[in-house]
Amino acid sequence: MTTVAFQGEHGAYSEEAVRNHFGADVETLPCEAFEHIFAAVEQGRADYGVLPVENSTAGSINKSYDLLLDHDLKVNGEILVRVRHCLLRVAGDDDAIREVRSHPQALAQCERYLNRHGYKAVPWYDTAGSAKDLAASPAPGVAVIASALAGSTYGLETVDAGIEDLHNNFTRFFVIGKEDAPHGERSKTSLVFGVTNTPGSLLAVLREFAERGINVSKLESRPRRGRPWQYVFYLDFDGHWLDPKAGEAIMRVLGQAAFVKLLGSYPAANGVLEDETAQIASLQI
Repeated sequence: MTTVAFQGEHGAYSEEAVRNHFGADVETLPCEAFEHIFAAVEQGRADYGVLPVENSTAGSINKSYDLLLDHDLKVNGEILVRVRHCLLRVAGDDDAIREVRSHPQALAQCERYLNRHGYKAVPWYDTAGSAKDLAASPAPGVAVIASALAGSTYGLETVDAGIEDLHNNFTRFFVIGKEDAPHGERSKTSLVFGVTNTPGSLLAVLREFAERGINVSKLESRPRRGRPWQYVFYLDFDGHWLDPKAGEAIMRVLGQAAFVKLLGSYPAANGVLEDETAQIASLQI
């Protein structure tokens, strides 16, 4: 059976992404921190890891990208999941809800809903963790914000679903593993590179893709750790490094850039997976 590592408690949105991608029968391995996902795969305790890299409202997750640069694991795939927050409570609790616990980001994403109902927001270390702790220690009049998976995992009752203020709340995950993904029909490639501190150096790299008709779907700079005021660039483009034009562009970039690291070519996600049976097709980020 395939084992996949993720960050958080059972019932986390990352575990939802794992099950959407690998199926309901996959073995999941919860990890305390992002670093532990990489360690689990490198040490053979997990076949793959699933790592959140970007949210449509909060932007890129910098820690994830730093770890991708530091480690030699390959990006094998991407998963797009709509984040649907649920209000959960202990079944049989008839007290009026007065307090809602969850991760600060989830509370912020449901701020209008909480204010409209007059609920007191109480920060917790994790969305799924708030569900786990409430199930273990029931408290009258207390609810949590977490995923539907967390509710079913810990036997909590769903009071309301889809309570997020913005419904275009999506998270992009990378699947990471030791081997390269097979060359699929519709691929995407992620790489990281640095350039010399000279005029036109970044433009020269980007021109290699533009001249070959290759679409660059993402470009983002990050400070290079340990080297003040130096930056690296994370780039996604449509295609596989084995495609003739893409391979040619990468070879040319190797001559233009200060360094290049290919994070992986992988099957591009077709759409946003909302649950195990439905998806919204053709979303592009």
